[in-house]
Amino acid sequence: MPTYITLFRWTQLGIENVKNSPTRLDAARQLFQQMGGEVKAFYIVMGQYDAVLISEAPDDETMARISLAATSHGAIRSETMRAFTEDEYRKIIGGIP
Repeated sequence: MPTYITLFRWTQLGIENVKNSPTRLDAARQLFQQMGGEVKAFYIVMGQYDAVLISEAPDDETMARISLAATSHGAIRSETMRAFTEDEYRKIIGGIP
């Protein structure tokens, strides 16, 4: 399954209700499972972003649905990137003419 890295920032609503964020993370894990994906790792971070999520989803369309559903509650803003494994990277590079 494709891997994704999602960077999160809490919105004003999200930070005002930060004590509820573990419950929101649990709900996100369930959403991933319902849609055939998996949360692989979650980190709270310092700096420009508030949290990082490493996940897998069956395809980009599913990941887009998950992202839209997760952010629709207004507590977070996210930026998701498709991540390629080292094997995928080598295949991509090997295909350059």
